[in-house]
Amino acid sequence: MHVNDHHRYDLLVVGSANADLVIGVERRPAPGETVLGSDLAVHPGGKGGNQAVAAARLGAVTALLARVGDDAHGRLLLESQRAAGVDTEGVLVGGAPTGVALITVDPSGDNSIVVSPGANGRLTPEDIRAARPLFEAARVVSVQLEIPLETVAEVAGVMSRDTRLVLNPSPPAPLPDHVLAACDPLVVNEHEARYILGEAAGATPGEWARALLKLGPRSVVVTLGAAGALVADGRTGDVVSVSSPRVEAVDTTGAGDAFTAALAWRLGLGEQLAEAAAFAVRVGAVAVTRQGAQESFPSAEEVSVL
Repeated sequence: MHVNDHHRYDLLVVGSANADLVIGVERRPAPGETVLGSDLAVHPGGKGGNQAVAAARLGAVTALLARVGDDAHGRLLLESQRAAGVDTEGVLVGGAPTGVALITVDPSGDNSIVVSPGANGRLTPEDIRAARPLFEAARVVSVQLEIPLETVAEVAGVMSRDTRLVLNPSPPAPLPDHVLAACDPLVVNEHEARYILGEAAGATPGEWARALLKLGPRSVVVTLGAAGALVADGRTGDVVSVSSPRVEAVDTTGAGDAFTAALAWRLGLGEQLAEAAAFAVRVGAVAVTRQGAQESFPSAEEVSVL
């Protein structure tokens, strides 16, 4: 199924790698108050790290371009990527402590998160330019917004003509026109779609998809959780709904990252947008039936039995 054999990687993920520090609490502390929590759990996370692991676990030849600190968290993240089969040649080390998410979870499952971007905030446009061989070797490049916006803009600028860019603008921020124009597709959930469209957001996902296409991306995918996804192709103007299998959701952490990684990989294999999204929806569905982010991501075999 592999096309364009000069590509060494099915997918290059450019983005964040965080250590997620998770503590369960009965309730969140008020100002000045101390509460006792469960044992600390440390999980590898960050949208970039999540996507790379999700793609590699499905069987995609995957590389990660990210920055971590020269510290224990950075070593944990590198080890978890390598264990999943990700090529970490593009992971830069140093410049700041590894990014960390401090997460407290209450009994209802609600979480409060403080993110310290750390080294993720030091991934620069210069780092992107220096990694040009990685871009030339990749069939598809996937990027998110947990790294500086100017770095994301540089990614859109260094893309070779036969490489496809998949962008999930999360956490949402204003995107330059040339970045939007390079997206094929722009992948958004309901919250991100409403942020980008602002007052112009219509009432239905179909209206969001059409309005987003008008902003310039070549294609748009709107993820709808249990309702699946909606795909809109700028070339044809077609808007197609993709349904999700019914599953018992346990933990949605990282499911969007697994969806986007799966979608990007399948597009690189030459699948059409609706076909790739149908596969990606099933990957996300398996991921929500298990606790955690990276540890919940399925293999291709586990998706095929769903």
